[in-house]
Amino acid sequence: MPDQPYQQAPESAAPPAPRLTRGTTLVMAVGAGAAVANIYYNQPMLGVILRDLRASPAVTGLIPTATQLGYALGLLLLVPLGDRIDRRRLILAQGWALCVAIAAAAAAPDAWALVAASVAVGAGATIAQEIVPYAAELAEPARRGAAVGTVMSGLLLGILLGRAVSGLVGQHAGWRAMFWLGCLMMAAIVGLLALVLPRSRPGMQVSYGQLLGSLIGLFRREPRLRRAAFMQAALFGAFSVFWSVLALRLQAPPFYLGSTVAGLFGLIGAAGVMVAPLAGRLADRGGPQRVITIGILLVLLAWVVFGLWTSLAGLVLGVVLLDLGAQACLISNQTVIYALRPRARNRLNTLFMTTMFLGGAACSALSLLAWATGGWTLVSLLGGALPVLAFAVHRRGI
Repeated sequence: MPDQPYQQAPESAAPPAPRLTRGTTLVMAVGAGAAVANIYYNQPMLGVILRDLRASPAVTGLIPTATQLGYALGLLLLVPLGDRIDRRRLILAQGWALCVAIAAAAAAPDAWALVAASVAVGAGATIAQEIVPYAAELAEPARRGAAVGTVMSGLLLGILLGRAVSGLVGQHAGWRAMFWLGCLMMAAIVGLLALVLPRSRPGMQVSYGQLLGSLIGLFRREPRLRRAAFMQAALFGAFSVFWSVLALRLQAPPFYLGSTVAGLFGLIGAAGVMVAPLAGRLADRGGPQRVITIGILLVLLAWVVFGLWTSLAGLVLGVVLLDLGAQACLISNQTVIYALRPRARNRLNTLFMTTMFLGGAACSALSLLAWATGGWTLVSLLGGALPVLAFAVHRRGI
């Protein structure tokens, strides 16, 4: 669609909230990053898990898919509660539940038990998506994009460090050690959040059933939400295709590399962390539509590089482009949706992120099928088709 002047929804409908300070923003960024890192620990360690549990590649490949499906489930069933109850209480309770789920993953006796525990880990990790809209609520309207960008920087750093640390720990100490370490780190972060998070003032007094029932009408009445959600689902799908297959690609000829290298690829994508606050500021100043267009084109270019330049250098360049494009679009689309309805930010985030992660889960499964049937060439074709789909949604809407 053409680039239009960006208008924010009026803030008078939102209940008053404590002001967001720099210290609180930093802790929220750390909390979001620590929580979401848990859904990415397994990706660089898939080869290690496969050998240790002596599972089939098909079952092992279900682990990242199960984690993302659990995340989508948590987004749908848990995140909307932030519009109804105190967000601080919700975040802390879910944080302790996440610690239990991570411990269950660490103690899993076989691959199927790990798949089941991964669903619970994914659901618990959605506290990251309760923190982000809370930061948007606490921030001043003129600085909302910057606040969301800062918290998202922490979230993205958690993803990158999670992959890097898990690849290293998984190869040298085993995958179980990584999950136990993750459990201890998450417990420390929940304690820190308990010290600094302010209490929220929920804007709705309805039953849980009514809260979930309102999601359908909200999705139907907000075309900008639908457009942002379907666009980001395709882009996150392109992102997930790469990261789901990377460990398998690096273990295969001509690379023969282990999980440590797969994890270190996350650090190469650090450009995505740097672009998040910048994308937020650009969205605050001039509107998000041009940023979204540029981001989509970067994701497409990344998959062109992956498909044509099949050396290690091509993978390095491609992952930088992929992270830059995907994260610029994510921040810009979040800026759009958080301005639509102040009293419904958690539900808006639920609809946006659930759609996005369902797209990611579906594409993770498709990427493993593509790898098994057509190798890296078919994976690259799948990854390249997804930003083309996102661009069509961006221009024509849903």
